[in-house]
Amino acid sequence: MASDRPLLSVVDDDESVREALPDLLRELGFDVEAFASAEEFLAAGVVDRIRCLILDIAMPGMSGPELQRHLSERSKIIPIVFITAHADQNVRALMLEQDAVDCLFKPFSEEALLAAIHVALQRPRSASTA
Repeated sequence: MASDRPLLSVVDDDESVREALPDLLRELGFDVEAFASAEEFLAAGVVDRIRCLILDIAMPGMSGPELQRHLSERSKIIPIVFITAHADQNVRALMLEQDAVDCLFKPFSEEALLAAIHVALQRPRSASTA
């Protein structure tokens, strides 16, 4: 039986983030799947079910912004909350210009993450083709 809880994905190469963040998000009422890389996320076949993507910016292989471009080129519009360990306001501004919901600097508060997710869940998940 399918859950009516929103499905979120966490994509981060940091194992501690992949373990702690999904646990927190489940406690907050979300279904969550975690992936170690953008490539692993794409291979999992969950793109069409994801309501929000919590995505690390800097990862080995495909970076978070590269994954965002990849999805956009395929008309897979998923609201993205970027997370990063590098507190650079220029990078944050660039991510927001490229239509990210938010860009949070690690460590971020539970409140900041939850606020960003709520904004993401208000956005359309897919581009409409009317």
